[in-house]
Order: sequence, then C-alpha cells, then structure tokens
Amino acid sequence: MDLQQKVILSLGSNIGNRRENIENCIQLIHQKIGLVLRVSKLYETPAWGFESDAFYNCALLVHSSFSPEKILRKITSIEKQMGRTHKTSTGYEARIIDIDIVAVGDKIVQSENLKIPHPQMQNRKFVLLPVKDLNFKWEHPILHQNISELITNCEDTGSFELVSELTIPSIDFNFNKINYIAIEGNIGAGKTTLATKISEDFNAKLVLERFADNPFLPKFYKDQNRYAFPLEMSFLADRYQQLTDDLSQFDLFKDFVVADYHIFKSLIFAKVTLQEDEYRLYKTLFDIMYKEMPKPDLYVYLYQNTDRLLKNIKKRGRSYEQEIPSEYLEKINKGYLDYIKTQTNLNVIVIDVSDFDFVKQQEDYLCLLNEIQKKLNE
Repeated sequence: MDLQQKVILSLGSNIGNRRENIENCIQLIHQKIGLVLRVSKLYETPAWGFESDAFYNCALLVHSSFSPEKILRKITSIEKQMGRTHKTSTGYEARIIDIDIVAVGDKIVQSENLKIPHPQMQNRKFVLLPVKDLNFKWEHPILHQNISELITNCEDTGSFELVSELTIPSIDFNFNKINYIAIEGNIGAGKTTLATKISEDFNAKLVLERFADNPFLPKFYKDQNRYAFPLEMSFLADRYQQLTDDLSQFDLFKDFVVADYHIFKSLIFAKVTLQEDEYRLYKTLFDIMYKEMPKPDLYVYLYQNTDRLLKNIKKRGRSYEQEIPSEYLEKINKGYLDYIKTQTNLNVIVIDVSDFDFVKQQEDYLCLLNEIQKKLNE
C-alpha cells in the first residue's frame, strides 16, 4: 500500500494580481500539503455562476500523505493566509484565491463538509481542461468516465483563453547522479517512512528490510542471550540475499534505488547483542559478504534521541518491541555513530530528526530533502 496518494487540485483567482496569487498559492501547497508533481497551463475564464471579473485558473497534481479531511483543513488555512475571507451567505463571490479538491485518487467522500470527487467538476470546463493538461490517467469513480470523456460530455459553453505556461515549484533535489541511496537509523527513527516517501516522489525502486518475516525476532526480545546469534545470522543472510538480488536487477522504469537499510547495520547490531566469541565468528562471515556488496552513493543516518524513539516505538504498537530498554537503543545509536566516524570512503550525512515529523509536517519533509541535496552537491 502506498504511503502517499495523488491529489488533483483546482486553483482560481480573480482579485488583484491573479497570476502572482496563483503562483504564491502553488508554492504554499507545495510547502504545506505535498510535493507538486505537475502543473497545468494557466487559463483565463469568465466568472462561473455570478457576475464578476474573469478568473485565472489552473490545476495541480500533488503527492500527499494527508487524509482528504486534513487536506481540506490545510487548504482553508492557505486561503486564509493569502487573505481570503469566507462569507457566511450562500452563493459565489470574487476571491483572491480559491482552492478546490477535485479528486483524491479513486476515493469517494460524501460528508457534510467535503464531497470527493468535486460534485460540479464534470460541469466546469475551467476545471476539466486544466486537469487534462496534467496528463494523469484518472477515471471518475462515480461516473466511470476519464477526463477526455468528461470534457466531451460537458455542456459548459464558456470562453476559455490560454494565458501562459506555469512551472513546478523547485525543490532543489536531484537524484540524477546517484544509483543507490541507503536510509538508516535506530529502531523507530522513521527510515522506512522516509525511504518510502522518496521512492514515491522521485520514481525510485524501493527496497525494504524484511524484518517482519524473521521468526527469531519476537524470541530475541524475550531472551536476548539465547536468541541473539541465530537472529543476527538470519538477518545477515536475508539482508545479503535481498540486497544482492535487488541491486543487481536493473529496473527500466525506475531512476535509482532507495533502501531503508544498509548491510553494515548487521555488524552494528551484532556488536551490541553478541558475546565476544560469537561476534568474532560473525564478523569473519560478515567481512566475506561485505566485500561483494555494492556501496551506496549516499548513506543517510536519521538520528533521534532515545525518548523520541521510545515514543515512536510505542505509537506504532508492535507487541514484541514494547519492552525494548532505553539502554539497548542508546547502544545502537552509539554503534551507528561510531561506525560512521570510521567510514572515510562512504558518502555519509547525519540528520538529527528528533524534532521533525516528516509525515504530518510537509515543511519538515522538505527540510530533510534540502539537507540531503546539500550533501549531494558537495
């Protein structure tokens, strides 16, 4: 299941500098709701349903992890920030900015405050024609018509004039020069979430650690001394097999690979959990495997303080993780940081995300991307 969903938004403005209003709004949507993937051309159309100055209109395709209801709340906040005041009386009005949710994937929402797909979209060419510009394969989940069919059946005869092209907001983020990026972090740091978001936003092949399939993991958390060695050996074998397979298989339709772990994590965890004699044997086997492993072009370590890690672990609710002691997490953090200090040939960036929430706060996600891009530019 995808972490994010594709959202179609319709923008309009007929007060003040209409183009500037639209461009400012696109930037705010990008910063607060989700990455803007595509933008339509800018059009001028007469006011629909009331007498007023002509509107500038466009449509956006946005990647967002927020629910439709939360997107609506953020839209209202953006409109208010830009100076729009919603009157209490019914009927249409001139507005500095108007943002409508046209569609959220194939979702159907019929609540008092929100209806998705937009109930009037099929009647408004100033919505349909910009949406067609997005070149996004989408079918109305109620009417079962695609955008071209909706346009053909639309009875709106209003005029429609092309104004200019619009550009996608710059995110200063470019993966063109890398083939493989590894996202690492302690238990509960958010590495899987970040790797998934990057893969969905930037067309990357996603490689996720298969920890849930390890039969020794629940046993290990109950009796670490007994199950540490078989746990670490099984993890090492599985990580080696998975990365060897996934990194060697070229995907024609993906631009690069992003993984939520690096094979060296096996040695970090083993050093914490194994007895000295077990660790020596383990490291001998690890060194043989490690020589053959592809090294990531960029290694991102997400640091979180122990209190935040414990909160995240409790929140996600995996029963076998609930008794993890803080001392264990601190040892793992120290193991990672000690490892990073010794890796002179590995392109590494450490980002403190203790105060970040890159799922609920789009600004935090963009901040993370910018930090990664700065490292790639060095």
